[in-house]
Amino acid sequence: MTQTIRLISPVDGAVFAERPLLSGEEARAAVTRARAAQPAWARRPLAERIARVRAGIEALNAMQDRIVAELAGQIGRPVRYGGELSGVNERADYMARIASEALAPTEIEDSDRFRREIRRDPLGVVLVVAPWNYPYLTAINTIVPALIAGNAVVLKHASQTLLAGERLAEAMAWGGVPADVFQNLVLDHPTTEALIAERRFGFVNFTGSVRGGRAIERAAAGTFTAIGLELGGKDPGYVRADADLDAAVEGLMDGAMFNSGQCCCGIERIYVHASLFDAFVRRAVDWVLRQRLGDPYEPGTTLGPMAQRRFADAVRGQIAEAVAQGARPLIDPAAFPQDDGGAYLAPQLLVGVTHDMRVMREESFGPVVGIMPVRDDDEAVALMNDCDYGLTASIWTADADAAMAIGARLETGTVFMNRCDYLDPALCWTGCKDTGRGAALSGLGYLAVTRPKSYHLRKVQK
Repeated sequence: MTQTIRLISPVDGAVFAERPLLSGEEARAAVTRARAAQPAWARRPLAERIARVRAGIEALNAMQDRIVAELAGQIGRPVRYGGELSGVNERADYMARIASEALAPTEIEDSDRFRREIRRDPLGVVLVVAPWNYPYLTAINTIVPALIAGNAVVLKHASQTLLAGERLAEAMAWGGVPADVFQNLVLDHPTTEALIAERRFGFVNFTGSVRGGRAIERAAAGTFTAIGLELGGKDPGYVRADADLDAAVEGLMDGAMFNSGQCCCGIERIYVHASLFDAFVRRAVDWVLRQRLGDPYEPGTTLGPMAQRRFADAVRGQIAEAVAQGARPLIDPAAFPQDDGGAYLAPQLLVGVTHDMRVMREESFGPVVGIMPVRDDDEAVALMNDCDYGLTASIWTADADAAMAIGARLETGTVFMNRCDYLDPALCWTGCKDTGRGAALSGLGYLAVTRPKSYHLRKVQK
């Protein structure tokens, strides 16, 4: 009997989509086709590969209305936010524009005696294991440079966003990327891990949990397969005494609550200089109380349900545990009557928190943030670094030199000043500690999906 993946909508608990899982044999056959098709794709001129990928992105944009509605049904994101295609376009456009330079040979010598240079070769078949929270943005970070560099791509999307993988495959096919060069496969975890263990991929990019990252590493052990991992985060914000308070509240609250807190680089803990603490907290409460939790298909909704009830229950557990340990909740859940004890969860702000509480140390991935006062930069840095994760950190200040000095002391992949929760495609997207390893976007993103090949050509002297 064929097994299936069922996508349960958090909006109403109904089955939103159901797809058959590929068997191990079917999956191996698909990857074999990708490997066979890749050399011909790599031989196409770079300009042609770029043009076809760009055409695929254009085709994706033509699906905008459909994608927005599907995202609401799959993960509960309010339709008012319009999907993810503006970010997709920004990242794809930048990576296409820099491709010629990023992939250009490095010439060492071209004389009458020698020609010496370093070129970049594609890795072959790239596996992209994409997450549900930003199913287009996260996937495109690797898909676009991998295809442009001449790789074939196999996409395994999260079960919560089955339709996102299908839309990406439809778009790339419409743009002219051969069907075997870009494939969307519906796979379970054991089959995915078996394919990795059999060394069927030249590179594996995984975005997801720390536990998932460990499973990927175990599967790849001994295969020498290159791996890129973006795992958990507990990203901090720091409001210095000289910060623009209104801007800090608006930016950090949006960074904490957007997408119901389900953002890889969302703000999960905030440290505020003691002189601004009370004012910050009052304004943060006002900001949260202006939000509207409810049906994501309603234009006025700003907070939809979390993607699954179990995710909401995990956040409820962190909040309850923190309150039992002495934290004080500032938001009365009664202000959000749509909180049904299931996937719909009222946002929460906590004060009186400490780093002995899980809510300040473990990833929440939901609409809750703890806020602590600090004496100075030194205390803020110590608390920001007191975490197993290191994706981004956000500093709010009028002093750019101070932000640079603080940033140099932080164990993180990206340092923001006066903004948060954003990926600049010109900058490397990376992390440290349990957040993972590897690099995406920027010119370095092309290094991840290619390998260097050296040419040392000695010319015959007559």
